[in-house]
Amino acid sequence: MKIVLLTIGKTSEKYLIEGIDQYQKRLKHYTQFQLLEIPNLKNAKNFSIAELMKKEGDLILKQLQNSDHLVLLDDKGNDFTSPKFAQKLQSWMLSGKKRLVFVVGGAYGFSEDLYARRNEKLSLSKMTFSHQMVRLFFVEQIYRGYTILNNEPYHHE
Repeated sequence: MKIVLLTIGKTSEKYLIEGIDQYQKRLKHYTQFQLLEIPNLKNAKNFSIAELMKKEGDLILKQLQNSDHLVLLDDKGNDFTSPKFAQKLQSWMLSGKKRLVFVVGGAYGFSEDLYARRNEKLSLSKMTFSHQMVRLFFVEQIYRGYTILNNEPYHHE
């Protein structure tokens, strides 16, 4: 199974880029992982929030394949402990899915079209984080999930 993290906008903070790179390297031991960054829309200030969400949603939808299992990272989604998330990862792997696509939306969230296409919603926290930080936190949680599944000493209860 290939795991894709699809984001709107680039990660610009050096410390976040370094952290994301570190976990991407570690993930190579367990799975195929890809970070896809869709550039921010040009002249975004000229669009209403609804127009911006629709345009970003259309760009995300163009990156998807029909067979993709789409999980939106959404504060109203299901939340998991790290061990429960590891179990969820395992269930996705055992289900035979070819591509598992997680999406971090833009600043205003997801379009109605994306909500309609999604298979699941997952919450990292009830708190709000910057979209750039979410990338690092989520890549680390995927790595943590694999170490839990492999009984490796990274995660402590």
